[in-house]
Amino acid sequence: MRIQRYTIYIILLLSGILDIKAQGLLTNGLEYNLSAEMSSSFGDHTPLWLNANKYGLSSLDKQNGHLRVGIERPIETDSLREWAIGYGIDIATTYNYTSNFIIQQAYGEVGWKKGLLTVGSKQMPMELKNQELSSGSQTLGINARPIPQVRLSLPEYWTLPILNNWVSVKGHIAYGKMTDNNWQEDFAASSGNKYAKDILFHSKAGFIKIGNENKWQHFSLELGLEMACQFGGTSFNVTGVEGGALDVIENKNGLGAFWDAFIPGGSDTPEENYKNVSGNHLGNWMTRLNFDYDKWYLGIYGEHFFEDHSSMFFLDYDGYEEGKDNKVRKDNRYILYDFKDMMLGAEVKLKDFRYMNNVVFEYLYSKYQSGPIYHDHNENVSGHIGGVDDYYNNSIYPGWQHWGQVIGNPLYLSPIYNEDGKIEIKNNRFYAFHLGLSGDPLPNLHYRVLTTYQKGWGTYKSPYTNPKHNVSVLAEAIYKCPDNFLYGGWSIRGAYGFDHGSIYGDNHGIQLTLTKTGIFDL
Repeated sequence: MRIQRYTIYIILLLSGILDIKAQGLLTNGLEYNLSAEMSSSFGDHTPLWLNANKYGLSSLDKQNGHLRVGIERPIETDSLREWAIGYGIDIATTYNYTSNFIIQQAYGEVGWKKGLLTVGSKQMPMELKNQELSSGSQTLGINARPIPQVRLSLPEYWTLPILNNWVSVKGHIAYGKMTDNNWQEDFAASSGNKYAKDILFHSKAGFIKIGNENKWQHFSLELGLEMACQFGGTSFNVTGVEGGALDVIENKNGLGAFWDAFIPGGSDTPEENYKNVSGNHLGNWMTRLNFDYDKWYLGIYGEHFFEDHSSMFFLDYDGYEEGKDNKVRKDNRYILYDFKDMMLGAEVKLKDFRYMNNVVFEYLYSKYQSGPIYHDHNENVSGHIGGVDDYYNNSIYPGWQHWGQVIGNPLYLSPIYNEDGKIEIKNNRFYAFHLGLSGDPLPNLHYRVLTTYQKGWGTYKSPYTNPKHNVSVLAEAIYKCPDNFLYGGWSIRGAYGFDHGSIYGDNHGIQLTLTKTGIFDL
């Protein structure tokens, strides 16, 4: 009933917009998108790259499909105006998905000069990454369903009128609410596992670009920081907290909780002796070096993911008193952590070689996580070691996921793969090599190939008995029909994927997608 009610509200809203402004500003550039997709696989489930990095509109079931319809007025339609308006609705009816009906996107946005306010669910691209060929971003990726939110942003770089126009900035701040209450309860509650309802969401990011296209057009350097947080809501069946297991935890939901999400602070409800900041905080440092010439482009980038201070700054305070005064700071002493966990990548574009015009290579390493030891200072041992960061997992919240898919990089094993009803990431210590390439051998034909090798150790708390290996491959081709074919806008995509190994199992399958796009003539 809730989905039906939301659908009616959205239809009425868009109907009102189209009725009031049918001959005005809000309907020019209005686009539509219709698609039908089906997947058929053999093995344990759908292969990794037929399922991952599709903004959560996918399924692990061996036989699945969806019908999708979308209407959108891109904000870029008003690019020549000081004020800009965009909106869209994108819905799908599905077969063998986690929901039978999905509101994938429903949003409105208003732009003024460089600023943009977006309200609702919208698919946001990754920062500093190739959207088609990268394995994904470790904090704000494209693997899970969009989270409804209010987002204020500078989406494109704004050149500051200082330092001779060599510095540009962009970024965003957002608050929202996750929508997977029912899925979490159905997936976890029947087995007595941890889950949460009404989880609130916060993200922020800032990027600096150093470069002047008028004076040195071939070079630029980008530096950035992404941070995100789950907070608020109610947690159920939580174990391992101070004082033992708790059936229900009412997390902080007031204005103070929103501030503690913005500037990490406070503490979670059950914490007494050893207080951490409130909510599940995480993020990553990012950098990218660009060399752009007439015939080729080279981008070299790096990313470091973190869950707390020890992995964010590689530094922790360790100068506490001994005995009963072990919580008192005494000495100017710190512990230094190694710089090991990272993503390193390179992207090459060959602008005049259509047969293979884009290549991406990435290396990911996440085994360290500030080390295998976690110890809070106490009367017997005053030393403090902040290891076992347990990436994407949290003691109170069900981890960095939405509708069973990790919000970041899909090589961290999503909870939707778990057969025991636990909403947790069971493989977050791994290294991986990823290669993606694409080309346009014919004017209307585009292809891409993804190949990934991964070796995983599970987690520090639940390691695999023996390391697990996996190879995942995707081969995909898209053919856009000529404009004279039924008035144009038709395309067909065919993809073959397979997994081989003990992380995702042995799977192979095909995926076919038929799409029709166009612009309304209003």
